[in-house]
Amino acid sequence: QVQLVESGGGSVQAGGSLRLSCAASGSIFSITIMGWYRQAPGKQRELVATITSSGSTNYADSVKGRFTISRDNAKNTVYLQMNSLEPEDTAAYLCKVNVLRSGFGYGYWGQGTQVTVSS
Repeated sequence: QVQLVESGGGSVQAGGSLRLSCAASGSIFSITIMGWYRQAPGKQRELVATITSSGSTNYADSVKGRFTISRDNAKNTVYLQMNSLEPEDTAAYLCKVNVLRSGFGYGYWGQGTQVTVSS
């Protein structure tokens, strides 16, 4: 099993910044893609950003230029630096980690951390 511990959420005013962290532990042999998703009340879960083991990144159009995803492979940790936050960014942010084990890929989700942006 893989455990994910997220931290860094909170409440901030529009224009502010937050940094999320997600640390993976457990039966980790090879982490491939790490990413952040978010889900607002009444809305579908959506991709925010992903990063591969080699550092290639992908962002949702709505966060490009404001959010930066990074990872520390030695610590099995992924980060999301969020700047210029907007009320529309309010959501539960969930970390997802893809692990390669015995030739098969497995996806694991964190519990989520709440981000609230007030205008």
